Amino acid sequence: MHFDSLPYKTKQFFFVLIKLSIVIAAFYLIYQKIIHNTEFNIKQFWSFLKESHVFSLKTIIFLLLLTGFNWFFEILKWQTLVRSITSISIKKALEQSLAALTASLLTPNRIGEYGAKAIYFRAGQRKQVMLLNLLGNVSQMATTLVFGSIGLWLMYLSYDLNINTTKLSYLMIIVVSILAFVAFGLRQTKFKIKGFSLEKLKVFFLSLSLNLHVYIIVLSLIRYSIFSFQFYVLLLLFGVDFNYLEAMTIITTMYLLVSVLPSIFIFDVVVKGSVAVYLFSLAGINAFTILSIVMIMWVLNFVLPSVFGSYYVLNFNLPKTDD
Repeated sequence: MHFDSLPYKTKQFFFVLIKLSIVIAAFYLIYQKIIHNTEFNIKQFWSFLKESHVFSLKTIIFLLLLTGFNWFFEILKWQTLVRSITSISIKKALEQSLAALTASLLTPNRIGEYGAKAIYFRAGQRKQVMLLNLLGNVSQMATTLVFGSIGLWLMYLSYDLNINTTKLSYLMIIVVSILAFVAFGLRQTKFKIKGFSLEKLKVFFLSLSLNLHVYIIVLSLIRYSIFSFQFYVLLLLFGVDFNYLEAMTIITTMYLLVSVLPSIFIFDVVVKGSVAVYLFSLAGINAFTILSIVMIMWVLNFVLPSVFGSYYVLNFNLPKTDD
């Protein structure tokens, strides 16, 4: 029996079960990652906070404000993207963004976010919504790649990365050759990204105004500046004696490396932690400090918003019709 052939009340019952399962699974995995993290000792972390008095009320408020601004610009970016096909309020954009975050916790590289946002719209608009979400993510990734590449180059100049330049040159030649063959192959085949052909993606993105593309890039830059600055603030709070340029060199490199490593979103903190520990160890920063900062960043920017997002997941109602 197909799901669409079931009575409306039966579909609603199953939908409630699905929503509860998403929220319960998300909270369980968050709990496991915080309390039973083998790489991070939560008891040692709490003892350190009590003894050092690192976080005053003003500090906590400031960090929460940065988190709020980070997500405000993400929500504004989503509202701006959707406005190209339909008008939604900032409140509705907030609901869709936070609910999609919660729903995507269990999926690799937040792939579930695409379907979670699309389900808020009529069937005829869902493909466009998924493409707009792709554009937003690509813009954020492009920002990460640009600043990360600069950071990686500065790290190469400033730290001993033990990179064999000859082998690296050979590797770059191989990578460029592979990319060239792939690009040629894509032109000869009907390759698809998230179910869309490259030609359709090209036509859709070119149909959007230049002002929209520029505005989305600007919002992505603002978001990147906010959460990277938040990481820098936490470094200062933990007594790391870095100037802004030194810190940003490593922070941007870290975000570059973790962005190209596929991971299930709930374990993103583990990936970031491992990369961050290695990079900051080159500057003589101990692992406990960096793991603590990565954990706090994860809680502030992902766990806390997903808690609010769970409310919207539970209150989402399956429409009786596409209208």
